[in-house]
Amino acid sequence: MRMRLLSIRRFLLGTAMMATTLVIAALATAQPQSPSEPAAPAPPSEAELFAALEKTLTGATLVGNFTVTGREEAKLAEERYELAGVQHVEGELWLFQARIRYGEHDVALPLTLPVRWAGDTPVICVDNMGFPGLGAYTARVMIYADHYTGFWRGGDHGGHLFGVIEKTQAADSSADKAP
Repeated sequence: MRMRLLSIRRFLLGTAMMATTLVIAALATAQPQSPSEPAAPAPPSEAELFAALEKTLTGATLVGNFTVTGREEAKLAEERYELAGVQHVEGELWLFQARIRYGEHDVALPLTLPVRWAGDTPVICVDNMGFPGLGAYTARVMIYADHYTGFWRGGDHGGHLFGVIEKTQAADSSADKAP
């Protein structure tokens, strides 16, 4: 009888150990249910970035101010860049049909300007570039959403520029009439 009790105990102990092992294995392999995270959107293609920049700037006016380093306490000077058209030419080069107004200057001219990209953000980059009727300038101007900001230098002076991008009425109404 004693033998039989030992056999029953071994059987029960073995069965309990096997059941415990199965439960532990099942818990170890089970994956917790978590809400699925949305996949990050794919970055825009070059064609999408170019189209967005053309749409943002064509028929727009950059309206803002510029400073001159060392004269920060002076009243902010106003500036306007009226852009009839902006289109990609090739590589980094873009054609800007622009009218530039600041101070006593009011000049309309086509400008071929390099645009480089910081991720999805365009930056107009000129280095000692001559602008007829205005002089030679170096500048970095970032365009983001409906704002622009940057740095400029001309000759022995320079400063900051910043403002908003406004769509002109003509551009807005022609967009409304598109099919």
